[in-house]
Amino acid sequence: MSVIRNELEYINERARACPRELMEKSEARYQNIIAGIAERELRARGHKLVLLAGPSASGKTTTALKLAEAMGEAGVRAHRVSLDDFYHESGNIPLLPDGTPDIESVDALDLDLLRATLRDLLETGRGSVPHFQFKTGKRTRWDAMELGPDDMIVLEGLHALHPKLTQNLDPSHTIKIYISVSSRIYDKNKNIVLNKRSLRLIRRILRDSQFRGSGAAETIAMWPSVTAGEDQYLTPCKPFADLLVNTIHIYEPCVFAPLVLPLLEEIPADAPGGKEARRLARALRQFEPLPPDLVSRDSLLREFLGNF
Repeated sequence: MSVIRNELEYINERARACPRELMEKSEARYQNIIAGIAERELRARGHKLVLLAGPSASGKTTTALKLAEAMGEAGVRAHRVSLDDFYHESGNIPLLPDGTPDIESVDALDLDLLRATLRDLLETGRGSVPHFQFKTGKRTRWDAMELGPDDMIVLEGLHALHPKLTQNLDPSHTIKIYISVSSRIYDKNKNIVLNKRSLRLIRRILRDSQFRGSGAAETIAMWPSVTAGEDQYLTPCKPFADLLVNTIHIYEPCVFAPLVLPLLEEIPADAPGGKEARRLARALRQFEPLPPDLVSRDSLLREFLGNF
């Protein structure tokens, strides 16, 4: 397979000449990474717990699901558990100096509950996993879970590699994975067209619009607090990872551009977030647009696109 280049001119030329081939190569690169982890790293070593962390809009949910699926194909049943279900209920989340809940903090998680749940599952093979509803700030139900002798848990979330979570876990039975968008897109003169955080912000704007009813201005406004939380709680944990996964799909700006540009253009230039919206819009206008219905239904990008 030929090398996929993270260069604007290459992406646009391939998008015009053979879009399906560009997409298929991008999807295959990511799928091969997941298959390689499942086959070589996990099954061979006999790990019981996969800790999968990454920043906002990195594709944690899809990667965890695909990894569990790949493990199943390798003959090992894997159960996905989300750290989002272990948030403290309303009233117990630490506060920022301005009095708002600090949901980016590792201490926003009920770590005692998480440790007890993992201990039950890993030591007895049985436990109950909560489901958390963000709209109400409450746990809405508990689901029983049973692990067979060769089963695994894939635990995903922003803080999955944090020492407060991992300090009592057996490292010989645990593998740590860090995922993110780890490539920038350049032009032929080596100028950055889209950096890594901008690519994630574009993903987040689309996802928030699709699934959370949030406008681009709202997402842009909250982005600095999101990235500040990542810098404080996640980035220092990256060196603890055993494996790094780059979730970029090099054609994604081509698909996102026609969907995200109208959202950005709704923000007045002089409004809060207007400057950032114009910056992102200038970058996205440089990409050859591709229709979202060309994206495969099982693509990681569907985490942000939905069924567009």
